[in-house]
Amino acid sequence: MSKGKHITRLIPAACEEVQSRMLEACQKIAADHGLVIESAGWRGLDSGFAFEPVFRVSVPASDGTAFNLEKDMFEFLAARYGLAPSDLGREFSTGSERFRITGIDPKRPRYPISAERIPDRRGFKFTAENVAMLLLAQSKS
Repeated sequence: MSKGKHITRLIPAACEEVQSRMLEACQKIAADHGLVIESAGWRGLDSGFAFEPVFRVSVPASDGTAFNLEKDMFEFLAARYGLAPSDLGREFSTGSERFRITGIDPKRPRYPISAERIPDRRGFKFTAENVAMLLLAQSKS
C-alpha cells in the first residue's frame, strides 16, 4: 500500500499494512513515556469496511520487552488444561477452518481456550480437550 492510496474495501492484507504503520507511528509516543507498545493483531473485519487494530501498551519487563499478561497466564495455566506453554500462537484445523490459539480464560470452565479464525481473526472459544486432541492429531500428520 503506497502513501496516498485510498482503500475502498478492506482485505486482510490491507488491515495488516494499516495496523503495522499505526504501530510504527505510536512507538515514539510510547518510548517518550518509558513504555513499550506491540501489536496484538487486529480483529473484526466487518464486511470489508471496518476493522479494529489492537495494540498492547505496557511498562517494560526487566529485559525491556513488553509485559504480556495473556502470555504469562497461558504459560502458567497451560499444563492444567493439557497444553504446553509453547502452544500459545499454534495453529490447528477443525473441519476446513484454521485457528490460532490466543489465550486461556479460567473463568470459562467449559470453553477456556480462546482462538482466532484465520484469516479473518474472528474470536472463538474451544474446550481444552478438543484443542489438545486437534494439536496432537496435527503433530502426528
